[in-house]
Amino acid sequence: MTHTPTVAGPLLQWLTAAVECGASDLHLIRGYPPVLRVHGELSELHAPPLADTTALLAPICPTRLTDRLAAHTDADFALDLDIRGRRQRFRVNLFHTRGETAACLRVIPSDIPSFDWAGFPPELGDRLADLRDGLVVVAGATGTGKSTTLAMVVNRINELGGHRIITIEEPVEYVFPPRPNSVVSQREVREDVLTFADGLRSGLRQDPDVILVGEVRDRETAQMAMTAAETGHLVFTTLHSRDTKGVVTRFADLFPKDAQEGVRGQLALGLRAAIAQRLLPDVERGARRHLALEVLWNTHPVAAAIRQGKVESIDNCLLTGRADGMIGFDESVRLLLRAGMISQDVAERNVNDPAALRR
Repeated sequence: MTHTPTVAGPLLQWLTAAVECGASDLHLIRGYPPVLRVHGELSELHAPPLADTTALLAPICPTRLTDRLAAHTDADFALDLDIRGRRQRFRVNLFHTRGETAACLRVIPSDIPSFDWAGFPPELGDRLADLRDGLVVVAGATGTGKSTTLAMVVNRINELGGHRIITIEEPVEYVFPPRPNSVVSQREVREDVLTFADGLRSGLRQDPDVILVGEVRDRETAQMAMTAAETGHLVFTTLHSRDTKGVVTRFADLFPKDAQEGVRGQLALGLRAAIAQRLLPDVERGARRHLALEVLWNTHPVAAAIRQGKVESIDNCLLTGRADGMIGFDESVRLLLRAGMISQDVAERNVNDPAALRR
């Protein structure tokens, strides 16, 4: 559920500044001035260090989450505000540090971005949207645009029409507009459903074609996602992993050792694609960052590597699978360097094999 509270004047000013300068996040921590993250760089706003963040942030916490926050647990929710006459959404994480409430507020674009705007290959987005079933995992560190990628692909499916789409998120970020002949239900964890796994379980009884699970965090959610993919649904989710190999190992590691062989077998059968993302700084400091992608399609050699637990051979599949639409990080970084978008130093720090940059 989107929360629309009365926001204190200074906080509204800082959020307005975040939107107007294209920041991704606003950080509010006692003892520091308000800090924005703009294109990956931290930048302090012209304000004194914050003295009483608890009083500042308490009014924006939904009533349903106040007990949770008081028990020294993080509170996640969406905030919906009027910024300069335009509706603007924020994803809020409230947490405790040294006895005070602190916050990270993520700016959610008012409209679902286009593939071109995000630097995401449109042909890849269309190929993902055309899948009929199976599991698609988008991996990467926090803040690399995983949720945005999924929103763009699911929005494309929504625009095509003829699909029943269910999302399970914490919180709901992008809101999908109604489209002819498509129906979308967006469910928020702890508001509309208790857990991701519960949302998946009940979602299978709601006639879905496409299911978006905000994140796989535990064994039960992972198992439900694989089962849904096996039973004819198209399932999208995210995972914190450095690369596409990590998607396989992270899924397996969620399960006991004696169950991992079976999990790899399920993954080999149900996985359609794994995509890992990084955002790399532009050659000009402070400019918008560029998307580097690793794209793994589950071909027969990849499925064999997953099933046998030989994830190291996935690197070779990425190198030899260009005709199947695969690309490794080294090649993606090399292309950004050749296009003059990133510096040599940034490129060298983001490849496994520096020789790849000289190919």
